[in-house]
Amino acid sequence: MPGILATLISALLALLSAIVGAPFVARSIGAFAGQRLWRGARGRRSLIYQRVAAEEETNGRTSGVKADGVEDEWERVEGYTVGTAPNGAVGEPEWDGVVGFFHPFCNAGGGGERVLWAAIHAVQQRWRKAICVVYTGDVGVDKAQMLSRVEARFNIHLHPPTLVFIYLTTRRYVLSSTYPRLTLLGQSLGSMVLAYEALWTLAPDIFVDTMGYAFALALCKFLFPAVPTAAYVHYPTISTDMLDSLRDGGPGLNGGAGRGLKGLLKRRYWELFARLYAWAGGTVDGVMANSSWTQAHLQSLWAGARARRGKTSAIQVVFPPVAVEQLAAQIEVSADSEAGREPSLLYIAQFRPEKNHSMVVRAFAALRRSSPAFAATKLVLLGSVRHSDDAKRVYQLRLLAHELQIKAVVEFVCDGSWPDVLDRLRRCSVGVNGMWNEHFGIGVVEYQAAGLISVVHDSGGPKADIVVEVDGRPTGFHASSAEEFTAAFATALSLSPSETLAMRLRARASARRFTEEAFARRWIAQMQLLMDLRSGASAR
Repeated sequence: MPGILATLISALLALLSAIVGAPFVARSIGAFAGQRLWRGARGRRSLIYQRVAAEEETNGRTSGVKADGVEDEWERVEGYTVGTAPNGAVGEPEWDGVVGFFHPFCNAGGGGERVLWAAIHAVQQRWRKAICVVYTGDVGVDKAQMLSRVEARFNIHLHPPTLVFIYLTTRRYVLSSTYPRLTLLGQSLGSMVLAYEALWTLAPDIFVDTMGYAFALALCKFLFPAVPTAAYVHYPTISTDMLDSLRDGGPGLNGGAGRGLKGLLKRRYWELFARLYAWAGGTVDGVMANSSWTQAHLQSLWAGARARRGKTSAIQVVFPPVAVEQLAAQIEVSADSEAGREPSLLYIAQFRPEKNHSMVVRAFAALRRSSPAFAATKLVLLGSVRHSDDAKRVYQLRLLAHELQIKAVVEFVCDGSWPDVLDRLRRCSVGVNGMWNEHFGIGVVEYQAAGLISVVHDSGGPKADIVVEVDGRPTGFHASSAEEFTAAFATALSLSPSETLAMRLRARASARRFTEEAFARRWIAQMQLLMDLRSGASAR
């Protein structure tokens, strides 16, 4: 992968040129570098098409012939949107271009990965000849293993021949551990290193980031102005809430970090980074936010920069896909099913620091101490373990449970399969989310669809979009501190049988807004806009 340093220096020079008012210089540098990359990757692109054709032949599926059960699904997905491209243009189902998905941690098994695989599934069903390329750093996992995990964890079945993985070797440049200082800036510049490796290997016809690396999209637009770009944003890299958290008593991991000279410098650094982040976001053609909370922050950060660059498409809310229909079909919510419920709390979340598992464990310990009525209550922590840092956090949580004398009633389910998730959702009574400013909260929707009573942090997507009233009645509870969570746990577990069932049914009704079909409709509509942009650029 030659020239990576030179290209990044060029990108930074282009950024500087654009900021100081020399866009022509920036465009010239990018066009020259991009043309070289495109020519250099033509052989690899041809090889990928040959490999896809060979796999299609081996798979026994040829043009116009679909496997059993796929025909009905195709007809359903085909109706999600009406193509706006002229006859024969890229909006047609026969389009056979490359859609690149930039998702370096695609094997992580979290909510962000559900979005990735559901998006690819929608593209495969709508444009059957399109090739979906996933740029990933999971170099030790082959396609068969990856798809097996996708089916086990998310129950999403993809078509292997038209799905290609490009393995990246520079993922270390986006790890927070690589940058003890200036982490946000380091990771953002590191994402450009990773994106350059991806684009050097294969430049796609459409480039989509599904992890939040806005600077990767800016690099793509710098190198390939005609390639439409899209961002599915789970959480802004920087936000006004983050800046506000620096104050004394502020929430989150950086609460109170704005004190003194060091705090002042941190604030100024974050403010400067916010300007760079706005510049990067301004280059993106299509922007999707996973919640109204994320949309509002992106509007405040990116709207001005996008308008100055002539980006006319609005920032759209595209709620993540949740297996609402499957959960409703497999988990009964009725007076009879209440007998199978245990007085247990369930927290579905990756073992990341911002998920605040330790606060939930402490609140649960306080609940156990508060009354003998909760002596039978248990806590289940279910989530994926991505790497050694997550494994260390699980170990620390086990130690905390031991110190609080609740080890016997706290269960850890690491990297559980979809049947494991279904089993816990069927048996537990209360679903928990302890993260401050959770961007959306797929796990919370799963709680509701399964009929659990949710106790969530009084912020972000769970507050604004998910745990909301239905017909003027609550579907769960909000809390901010450990004490409030303890009180909310007690209230949720102390409702009368009739109140409990009524709240479960309201929660399930609320969850119907977040189906996989609703996601697919909105995703395909956004992809159609990108394909129309690509068609227009090709026509020129």
